[in-house]
Order: sequence, then C-alpha cells, then structure tokens
Amino acid sequence: MPREDETVRQCLASGETHPITVMVRFVVGPEDTVVADVAGRLPGRGLWLSAKRDMIETAAAKRLFSKAAHRPVRVPENLADTVSELLKRRCLDTLGLARRAGLTAVGADKVRAQAQSGQTVVLIEAADGSKGERDKMVAAVRGAAVVDAFDRHDIGAALGREEAVHVGLANGGLTTVFLTEVARYDGVRRRPEVP
Repeated sequence: MPREDETVRQCLASGETHPITVMVRFVVGPEDTVVADVAGRLPGRGLWLSAKRDMIETAAAKRLFSKAAHRPVRVPENLADTVSELLKRRCLDTLGLARRAGLTAVGADKVRAQAQSGQTVVLIEAADGSKGERDKMVAAVRGAAVVDAFDRHDIGAALGREEAVHVGLANGGLTTVFLTEVARYDGVRRRPEVP
C-alpha cells in the first residue's frame, strides 16, 4: 500500500496502482516511438508500467502504448532489454556517487571493518565472485541488505577500479536511492538461465 505522501500511477499492463518508485515511465518520443524515461524527466505525457520485465513485454505485445497514447506508436523490439540496461546504468552511477560521498567500503577487509562499526546497511557482492567467499562475507555482515545483481567489472568500473567483489554501503540518502534503483532493475533484468 502506498503512503499518503507518495505519488502513484496506474500500470498500463496490470491496471494496478503503485508508487512511481517501483515503476518505469515511458513517453512517446520523436517519430512516434516509445522511449523509456527511467529518470522521469523527459517532456510529454507519461505512460507507466510496473518495473517488471513481463509488464513491459505484455504492454508491447498487446499494443497498450498505442491505446494509452490514443494514436499508433512504434515500440522498439528490444524495449525490455533497453530498460534493463538503463536501470543498470542508474544503479552503477548511484554507486559511484555513493563512493564520492564516502559511503562505501571496498574489499573484504574494509567491508568487515565497516560492518564491525555497525555502519554497513547494504552489502554488494559480485555475482561472479566465489560462492564460498560471498557466503562468508554475507555471514560477517548480518542484517545488511544483500545485492548481487552486478559482476565484478561493473562494480569496479562504478568505483573507479578495474574490479570489485565486496562493497559495503553505509546509511545515507544515496544508499536509499541505490536500493530503490536496484529493486527496479531487479524486476526488469534478464535472469541468467539455470542449466
């Protein structure tokens, strides 16, 4: 249930109403093409979908963007993948801002030290890191939200390094923004296929 002070919109695909923090905005751009507006800043009437891959695919398949826009619009074939990449970039950009704000601890030893001081509220573990080492770190940083949606090179690039496997985030406004963006990305990203 949304809070009274939250802005809400109706999802084109499900008809459900949600806070905009868990949705993705689209607009009809030049040449009547649907454009993802993950930052919510583009001009034009917003067309909203829940931040879930199946909602984007349903809206495209059932021509819901055209119905909502009251005119024919072109939907890019790879719209869900485009949204996923845009949300991933927002997550990593926010992580970079958190580093510059002094909210990050990078590397196993620094994350453990941050956790021992009670400051770690989010633990970021590289998806391609060693499972055993990841499990040890999760056990060492109890109570923190665990994010494992990015690989070591993506995390490293966001932090100005070649790679990073373990990152702790202290409490702060950017940490809250990061978690919000990760939740949207998690709903839209393509999951690796399990053999």
